[in-house]
Amino acid sequence: MNIEGPTTLMAEAYARLEEMIVTLELAPGAVVSEAILSRQLGIGTTPIREALHRLAREYLVQIIPRRGVVVTSIDVRLQFEVLETRRELDRLLASAAARRATQSDKAAIAALVGPTEKAAALQDIKEFLRMDVQLNALLSRAARNAVAAETVAKLHAVSRRFWYFHLDAPRHLAETARRHVGVVKAVAAGEPTEAAAASDHLIDYLVTFSQQTLPHA
Repeated sequence: MNIEGPTTLMAEAYARLEEMIVTLELAPGAVVSEAILSRQLGIGTTPIREALHRLAREYLVQIIPRRGVVVTSIDVRLQFEVLETRRELDRLLASAAARRATQSDKAAIAALVGPTEKAAALQDIKEFLRMDVQLNALLSRAARNAVAAETVAKLHAVSRRFWYFHLDAPRHLAETARRHVGVVKAVAAGEPTEAAAASDHLIDYLVTFSQQTLPHA
């Protein structure tokens, strides 16, 4: 008997579906069925439905009456809008986390350096993305600004999917990892100004990376 509560099951459904969409296992344009996903993941249809509604709010699926649920296309214009918004919110959260993080927070954040660098060195893209999810969650918790955290949480997966889709060289993974680690180290050191600068440094790279996907780039 599965005794997990509905919130736990929805969170599990969300995490698994988000990764499937970000890593293109559920491809852009795919029509997905609650019933099929329920059987595939071994999770009831209600948590699946709730997870899909959350993913719709995060621009990853579109719920179309009488047609079903469709995985959204990868849109470079949306990517630039997301990065423009993320720049402000990520900077705020990094700076706040550096100021407000407890020693326990800092230890948890610093502990991500090794696994992030290892994933990049091994070219394990999916593991790197999992480290990114963990980092975002830890920074948001340490920043203690629920409004900013909840707002930016809707945007990170869009960026991850765009990056995954266009990733075509090991140097991009290595450079992205290096800049993530810069944020981690500044927050763990309790340096708000450096954390904000490191966050901007990461977004600068993601903007350049996105620009290089344009036909005229």
